[in-house]
Amino acid sequence: MRAAHILVWITALALTMPAMATHDESLLTAALTRAPGQFIEALRVTYAPGESSKPHSHDRDAYVYVLQGHVRNQVEGQPLRVFAAGENWFEPAGARHLVSANASDSEPATFLVVFVGAQRTQTGR
Repeated sequence: MRAAHILVWITALALTMPAMATHDESLLTAALTRAPGQFIEALRVTYAPGESSKPHSHDRDAYVYVLQGHVRNQVEGQPLRVFAAGENWFEPAGARHLVSANASDSEPATFLVVFVGAQRTQTGR
């Protein structure tokens, strides 16, 4: 009976979690040698056509560089923008990321995310 309750709880949690990117690929995680306790982590994220993530924030600073396609982005306190391949933005640690979406309904969008900070946690996503 307990196993059934756990399975129901896990299923409910999975159904209520916001859509994640089609593909998140870890490229690098390394300790910063001159900043004890600090790390750098690089991810390649791909959104399918029309895909988006729910509002969220990160405990680390994030630098984002669009590799392919167009990404609609808005960090709290900043205007909504569409970034094309070759463009980039910065998200300070703790900033509320209100919009993160593929701006196209027909083409994928891929971007590089580089996190710097002590923790590897994310909230609201």
